[in-house]
Amino acid sequence: MFAAALTDLLRLLAVPVLGWAAIRDVKTRRVPDKAWLPLATLGVILLSLDMFRVLNGTGITLAEQELFLMRVGISLGLPAPLGYMFWRFNLIGGADAKALIVIAVLFPVFPSYEIGALTFPQSTVLGVFSFTILSNSVLFGATYPVWTTIKNAAAGQFSLKMVFGIVMKPTDLETKYGGLLGTESSSVLSGLDLDVLRMYLQWRGITIETIRSNPDRYRDPETIPRNPNTPGDGTVSAFQNARASDFKNLETMELDVEIDPDDAWGSEAFFDMMGGNIYGTTPEDLETGLDTISTNSQVWITPGTPFIVPIFGGLLISLLYGDVLHQIIGVIVG
Repeated sequence: MFAAALTDLLRLLAVPVLGWAAIRDVKTRRVPDKAWLPLATLGVILLSLDMFRVLNGTGITLAEQELFLMRVGISLGLPAPLGYMFWRFNLIGGADAKALIVIAVLFPVFPSYEIGALTFPQSTVLGVFSFTILSNSVLFGATYPVWTTIKNAAAGQFSLKMVFGIVMKPTDLETKYGGLLGTESSSVLSGLDLDVLRMYLQWRGITIETIRSNPDRYRDPETIPRNPNTPGDGTVSAFQNARASDFKNLETMELDVEIDPDDAWGSEAFFDMMGGNIYGTTPEDLETGLDTISTNSQVWITPGTPFIVPIFGGLLISLLYGDVLHQIIGVIVG
């Protein structure tokens, strides 16, 4: 027999939505805002109903009311601001931050679902469910380096970058998301976001294969078109569509910045036209990255799995089990 409060049942609507958002973010690195507004609205409504019930219901003591308000305050005061702060410092994407904010509103306290004699999830002393989801998400995400290391070791790819990266041909970067780590021998990470790489290539109307065919020529900023293409949004699909038409059907921009003859690859000119750094990538990162992919047969990249994937995994673990970190600490402390 299944039993749960109506508000807790409605909170389960977040599971398929977050699952869809995680899949979409992996495939396109883009999640539309329309995914978050309904969940945020639902969270506000359900939280309001729960607060009305707790503060006005019979049989609820003052101590229970204060505990409920404290947990709501922690949820809205920690996970939600943390999501925003991580996004501002480019530690997570916009969709990841919005997911954390939505979860903070939807799951401030532990829900309760009874299936026969079993009750899910297991609560903790703190009792702030959004914090449990966040901690489980971090633990879930921490398994990624383990699997990457095992996969690289099995393939005989041994490097300091094997913990977070994978090896591929430079020409494959046009269809991948993530960031360029460099080569096996390079000690400095390039910091080049692959979305920015595609935007730059579209801007100049060239491909990685074209660059590799004559690196010295394309490193010369004088080869930049006077009317470069609009760079697009850096998604794989947009770049592939532009490349399929040989970049001929794109709108163009007037190159209204002065070209410095020492501006290798025209990276400074590109960022000047774009109005500054993009996705945490600087002109120096772009220059280093282009030098790397133009002269090496293999490069390391980090796939940059969106944090929304661990968030979704953390939500499932939290609903089915509870607070994993609390259980680990309990085992360690004894």
